[in-house]
Amino acid sequence: MEYRNKLVLAPMVRVGTLPFRLLAAQYGADITYGEEIIDHKLLKCERRINDAIGSTDIVEKGTENVVFRTCDQERNHVVFQLGTSDAVRALTAAQLVCKDVAAIDINMGCPKAFSISGGMGAALLKKPDLIHDILTTLKRNLCIPVTCKIRLLSSTHDTVELARRIEKTMVSAIAVHGRRVADRPRDPANWSEIASVVDALSIPVIANGDVFEYEDFERIRAVTGASSVMVARGALWNASIFDPAGSPVEDVKREYVRKSILWDHDIKSTKYTLKEMIMHYTSLELPEGKAVTKSENLADIARVYGEEKYYESIINTKRLGVAVGSIHALNGKMAI
Repeated sequence: MEYRNKLVLAPMVRVGTLPFRLLAAQYGADITYGEEIIDHKLLKCERRINDAIGSTDIVEKGTENVVFRTCDQERNHVVFQLGTSDAVRALTAAQLVCKDVAAIDINMGCPKAFSISGGMGAALLKKPDLIHDILTTLKRNLCIPVTCKIRLLSSTHDTVELARRIEKTMVSAIAVHGRRVADRPRDPANWSEIASVVDALSIPVIANGDVFEYEDFERIRAVTGASSVMVARGALWNASIFDPAGSPVEDVKREYVRKSILWDHDIKSTKYTLKEMIMHYTSLELPEGKAVTKSENLADIARVYGEEKYYESIINTKRLGVAVGSIHALNGKMAI
């Protein structure tokens, strides 16, 4: 997969699921990262083909709990982000999904206590030898690109030196979030420090941080010289950020609801993403927010957004035994 001149959807916990990734791709995202999934969890899973909806599911053994869902439509641009602190465990986990995704990314930037206490995420930034071990092990044994995502270290010099060590593992690209571990989302991203990493490396660098509208893609590219640009919150609030024309957020929410229905998405995750969209613009205490909060299933969500007929068409298609993932193709539309 090529990492130059791309618009990239960042990995976001509970958000970067199949419906949202396909939503971002519909609006112009070239590469879409899934939410981080921990290697320990993957080791308890098995791969299943879901003929009912035309998806490939990674499911916890002995349950119906879908840990990761993907489909053929995103095969060439979806990146699986893995949380790990061990090279052998990382490889075993990656081998379960590597045939169904375009690349594997190692999370080296998550600052949350859960990741750091487990030696994962940002904890890896202080362990360059372990980083080297994980990345080289994956590179030697996988047939798809391997990348990683880091944060800024305590000094520009330290960040550049770590990035240079990472480059020596022959990864295909490195994403740099322009904040340090202690920084909060409200703190401004440091684009100039990303530029220092870009200047030091020959592999593609993906710049991440403070991209909230389409014009910011070019602004951060101009300041940093990065090969590609990654967006998180800006895409969560309105996934049409990838489209220079954009779309009203109300239209974007309805598209997300349709994709959640189409791919039989988990109701809790669907509600979480919708509520994040709502809270950025208004309040959960207004009628829309209250209705989403009270929704108990996808049929309820469909009613909130006036998509009852669409929901019924999908249910009827299932009854006929047709994979719902092909319903748009049957109508002469893109399946995403």
